[in-house]
Amino acid sequence: MRRHTVTDSPYGPLTLVAEDGTLCGLYMTDQRHRPPQETFGDRDDSLLGEAKDQLNAYFTGELKEFTLELHLRGTPFQRTVWDQLRRIPYGETRSYGELADALGSPGASRAVGLANGKNPIGIIVPCHRVVGADGSLTGYGGGLPRKRRLLDFERGSALF
Repeated sequence: MRRHTVTDSPYGPLTLVAEDGTLCGLYMTDQRHRPPQETFGDRDDSLLGEAKDQLNAYFTGELKEFTLELHLRGTPFQRTVWDQLRRIPYGETRSYGELADALGSPGASRAVGLANGKNPIGIIVPCHRVVGADGSLTGYGGGLPRKRRLLDFERGSALF
């Protein structure tokens, strides 16, 4: 059974979706690949208190690594990519090629990019930490301005 709640952030409202009480989605407004609202289930603001607390601690700079239980639905390859995303340290970036190399598939940078774009739990599964081979900002489901702000925040050059 799915239910959702909405929490404020420096990026506007974040919709947190739970399946059987476990976080399975985090979506920003105007996000690419955002599922239809009706798939989120009923609103229940008593949900996901620990997720809200950890997000608040992240946005205040007190938390560098999330420790939440997640329910990530995707193909085996997508889940492997999302696991690699969670290994990118706070304040650092990796290229799509570096992620493909880490997966043992050096020619799979395009597939890594597609999986990255389908990440259902943005911020917590830090797809914003993936950049182009030359360090340039490339696509982000939440939009490039949000990606820039997240990276600047984690590098200490912007505060909320």
